Amino acid sequence: MSKKFEFKRMKLKTSSLTKLIAGILLAGTIAACNQNKTSDKSASSATTAASGSIVYVNQDSLLSKYDYFKDMSKRLEEKGKSAQSDVGSRQQALQREGAEYQRSANTLSADQRASTEQRLQREAQEFQQYQQNAAAQFQNEQADEQKKLYEKVAAFIKDYAKEKGYKMVLTFQKGNTTMWYGDPGLDVTADVVKRLNDAYAKDKK
Repeated sequence: MSKKFEFKRMKLKTSSLTKLIAGILLAGTIAACNQNKTSDKSASSATTAASGSIVYVNQDSLLSKYDYFKDMSKRLEEKGKSAQSDVGSRQQALQREGAEYQRSANTLSADQRASTEQRLQREAQEFQQYQQNAAAQFQNEQADEQKKLYEKVAAFIKDYAKEKGYKMVLTFQKGNTTMWYGDPGLDVTADVVKRLNDAYAKDKK
């Protein structure tokens, strides 16, 4: 009896792009429903934030408005789609080859069937290894991009705090219980986003 060859499809999910490393400024996913409310408050309070010891940045608004993050997400999405398309094409080729063998199996000798099945099995194993390598490579690229983003924002926040005379810059995110409330007058998100985008625009030139 001939064997039936099936191959699992790899699904590279880019939704994990929004799950950035927890730290001074970045953690969790973008809360879209919170964007409008926080952006309004940030715009009005950034200009009135006193030069005190503690301020905070709303990371939901930061990530949704930071152009570098938008471009990074786009790059990773394109890489993910390209990798998924490549793996999908290889999978379809193997499936066609397996289906062709199924159709012609009865016309082959026992030795030919055994040889073909061994080859298909070997190719299936090679495909699975390629699939795993592609997923690992994409995850590494994603981690590198996230690290660059974190370091870029963290470095900016450090200089920003020194310039403004802030002793501490906290991060706020909807649902993050490490900060239940912050006075809107301490919200410097709009100013931070503007300066980050200005700096990024200069880097792109």
